[in-house]
Amino acid sequence: MRPTYQVTELLGDGIGPELSRAVHTLAEALPIRLEFVPVDLTLENRRAQGLKIYDKAVEAVTASRVALKYPTVTAEESPNAILRRRLDLSVIHRPVYTIPGVPTNFRRELDIDIVRIATGGTYDDPGRMIGDDGAVSLRIVERRPVREAARYAFTLARRTGNKRVTSASKYTIQKATDGLFESIAKEVAAQFPEVPHNSELFDALLGKVIMTPERFQIVLVLNEYGDFLSDMACGLAGSLGIGASANLAFDAAAVVRVALFDAAHGTAPDIAGKNLANPTAIFLALSMLLYQLGETDLGHTVKTTTLDLLRQGVRTRDLGGEESTDSFTAAVAAEVTRRLAEAKELPATPLP
Repeated sequence: MRPTYQVTELLGDGIGPELSRAVHTLAEALPIRLEFVPVDLTLENRRAQGLKIYDKAVEAVTASRVALKYPTVTAEESPNAILRRRLDLSVIHRPVYTIPGVPTNFRRELDIDIVRIATGGTYDDPGRMIGDDGAVSLRIVERRPVREAARYAFTLARRTGNKRVTSASKYTIQKATDGLFESIAKEVAAQFPEVPHNSELFDALLGKVIMTPERFQIVLVLNEYGDFLSDMACGLAGSLGIGASANLAFDAAAVVRVALFDAAHGTAPDIAGKNLANPTAIFLALSMLLYQLGETDLGHTVKTTTLDLLRQGVRTRDLGGEESTDSFTAAVAAEVTRRLAEAKELPATPLP
């Protein structure tokens, strides 16, 4: 009997249906059963049902604890913003790394995990005018989401071989807000003595990532800084939309309560229904979901297989290849099956 996991599937617009079919095809190649629970977040259904559809989505995600979301149109409202608020998704984990086949002007290898506090900063305050010639907004940094993000970053470092965690802010200038952030980062760092930790001024960090990217492995940042750093890093990797991210909520013990995984790209309506969509990003999102479920080996296999095939030239047309959505998906699924079978046949390493 294969292990079974329930996964909420938040259906989207444009190329969303094609990406969903690709995910289901790849999931069938895994030695586990992913029981998908669909919730229709297409623009048509949101307009038909109104905000009630988000009640259903929140209920489903809370029950399954993990969700895979496809791109959705932002029209009257932003589904991403509503879900983050309703599910209390306080942390965003965005891995950014060089992806074979994606053209880039940056010649160095990039491999950075950005852990961003998803709330606070000036983003939570639209600001207000002061008379006719001035404006002000309130910048908010709260202890709880910073501690949650820091614990997640250091736990991620521990799980991945004690990678270095770099906390970055403008603590010398923004002494109250960024100073609080850095003090919490140091408190959490003390609970992980085996994990290397250092602090960087955020503006200097941006330059150093470009000059010496190998020095940075996991970067912990506040809301705005994470937004800026993610876009810069994705630009260095060659695309703002090829990667995946995790949106996380935590319980009182700082354990992940719900995790929503999505691709960074949009709905691509110009190619919808033409079998041209590139499923790389949603496969990487699925890989992150498998890691969250504790299926580490499967998550690693899905990620490395996808990237290795790209490296070998098995690519969709947007990356200069000849594959369709279906044929690329079939190639990844077949190679995942082969690698898992090969790993199963390997003799166990004898104990010393």
